[in-house]
Amino acid sequence: MTTVRQRKRINASEQTSNSSHINKTSKPNVKGIYGPSAWSILCYIVGASLALGLGLVTSYYVATLHENDLWFSSIKEVEREISFRTECGLYYSYYKQMLHAPSITQGITDLIYDNKTESMRTINILERMNVYQEVLLAVIYRALNLWSYLEPVYFYIYTLFGLQTVYVAALYINSWLLSGTWLSGILAALWYIVNRIDTTRVEFTIPLRENWALPFFAVQIAGISYFLRPGLTQIKMRLSLLVVFISTFIFSLTWQFNQFILLIQSLALFALDCLDLIPTNKVRSLYMIQAASLVLVCVLQFFNTMILGSLLLSFILAVVIAQELQKNLKNGHLHRRIWNLCVHVAVVLCFTALINVCVKKILNLQSDEHIFKFIQAKMGFKMRDFDANLYICEEPFQLLPLDTFGRLSDSILLYPYVIVIFFLIIMTAITVFYNLRNPSTSKKMNQHKEKSYLVRADVAYHIMHSILFGGLAISTMRMKYLWTSHMCVLASFGLASMDIWGTVLKLLHLHTPQRTSAFRYSASILVGVAVVYKFWPRITEEISELREFYDPDTVQLMNWITTNTPKLAVFAGSMQLLAGVKLCTGRVLTNHPHYEDKVLRDRTKLVYQIYAKRSPEDVHSILRSFGTDYVILEDSICYERRHGRGCRLRDLLDINNGHIMEGAGYNDPDLKPSSSPRFCDEVKKDSPSYTKYFTRVFKNKTFQVYRLSRKAVVK
Repeated sequence: MTTVRQRKRINASEQTSNSSHINKTSKPNVKGIYGPSAWSILCYIVGASLALGLGLVTSYYVATLHENDLWFSSIKEVEREISFRTECGLYYSYYKQMLHAPSITQGITDLIYDNKTESMRTINILERMNVYQEVLLAVIYRALNLWSYLEPVYFYIYTLFGLQTVYVAALYINSWLLSGTWLSGILAALWYIVNRIDTTRVEFTIPLRENWALPFFAVQIAGISYFLRPGLTQIKMRLSLLVVFISTFIFSLTWQFNQFILLIQSLALFALDCLDLIPTNKVRSLYMIQAASLVLVCVLQFFNTMILGSLLLSFILAVVIAQELQKNLKNGHLHRRIWNLCVHVAVVLCFTALINVCVKKILNLQSDEHIFKFIQAKMGFKMRDFDANLYICEEPFQLLPLDTFGRLSDSILLYPYVIVIFFLIIMTAITVFYNLRNPSTSKKMNQHKEKSYLVRADVAYHIMHSILFGGLAISTMRMKYLWTSHMCVLASFGLASMDIWGTVLKLLHLHTPQRTSAFRYSASILVGVAVVYKFWPRITEEISELREFYDPDTVQLMNWITTNTPKLAVFAGSMQLLAGVKLCTGRVLTNHPHYEDKVLRDRTKLVYQIYAKRSPEDVHSILRSFGTDYVILEDSICYERRHGRGCRLRDLLDINNGHIMEGAGYNDPDLKPSSSPRFCDEVKKDSPSYTKYFTRVFKNKTFQVYRLSRKAVVK
């Protein structure tokens, strides 16, 4: 039994503990028993106002650049539409189609049963493409009856420029959450603005899917940063998970590459879970949100099989199964835990491959095979696959140019980023070694001793995120926008971090709380002032520089098609040009730039035989099999000089057809001379063997249009 003296001793210790707790939680100017102090509320208001203000400044900046570059408000409607190049024009065409439909219901029905995007084929646009945002904008525009107040094109582009406010504010909040001060948020936003060339391309590729998706991806990362903080109440955890779910869902709905981006994110979470840097239960919650978002998008896209067969869903399922089969992964000592983790990683990868192969076999899925062939080609495997080489040869899919690092250095971003990421990697490595050396059970007992030097879970996530997306950006230039914006966050956090400055000053034996605060605030302010001082003249010069849209040949072509061809005429040509044909004229296409469909990829390769060494009979037969009435030939493709030998479109077609490439240089031994000359060049000579199949009906300095005869080919 407990004696009276023992009970008194226990009561005294409880009182001491309670009083100690009260003293720790009742510091002045932080949080009192009635909630946040007036100073804290003022700081939040000022910080939030600055986030919104800098976001609006960014929106105004890119909108002004777009207007000045094209003189957008003064050019004709056809010129505005032509300015939406390649796939951008295709996406905008569905917004235009919805606006001009007799009713919203009819407009949606026409998208579900579309027979103009691909001739002789009815496809579901809402299933194949991520165009719900265009549908929503058209519905809002019609519902608010904005025809008298704002032109449809301005409603569209202002919405996308407005999303830059969301993007910059989310980056600002990310840095604020990590560092604890909104000064770092200001610096992150400033770096995003002055590095515009490398952080966004919204001003000249407005309808591109990434411009819709990346702002919500930044919001999602901010939600994850908050969710991974220790000591959250149940309500705060649920609210942060709600933010993560909504932003992940919108991000997934607006970009067809969502599954690959989320896969990299899930790999980062998996690595951090294995290394015991993030609690497993939180990682599992984020997995479930990713999976739920993809499944919901899959339902909205009429059970798009490309989503069901995604590596992400296979990976998440594999991780859950492996964790259920392999218990006590985080128990035991160093060698035992390392061995368990190696086995766990191998099991997860094997399960992922097995599940993914089975799902694709069951669904007969081939929609994303070109992406895996592209990855193989990027890894150095020599391939003759036309689709993979078509991607590899385009500049956005090549390695990140070295001049990118020069620009990032010039903006004072690269140096602090490299120093911060190097410092944090070392701290993380020490933390991982400590975690692996100590069993989880003992770690819980000594948790209060570890917190002073362990890397926080939210910081650990950002480190892994930055490393993985940095590798992706360096390997594929188009993906740099996922990394460079995050560089702004991590570099600004590092300059304003109490932990980093505190550790540095401790190593120099100069540490005091006041000195640490002085260094972090001074560094943020000095760098911010330097960035503004250096780039303000350049920004004002960019805003004042005026240009004008000029593409008379394309305008002439579109006007001719509109006035001289039937509305249901079928056009063949390059993917990029045909997207503009659909937007400007509404004619039927044989192929288009949205490449995530096996049948379309095969069709495009056949249509592109117009630039190969094929006989007129063969080309006519191929084009007529797709119902083609007119074919548009472009001199810029037929006599292409932009790419080097081996990467010109005509070279890719020659290799695919087994023909020797033109010009001096190496050819594989198995390539043979072609029995036919190059079609796009020979057809211009109007010889009888060509004119009986193709009649030239339009010509200018850039384009030539031929009408196909309807006579059958006699062999």
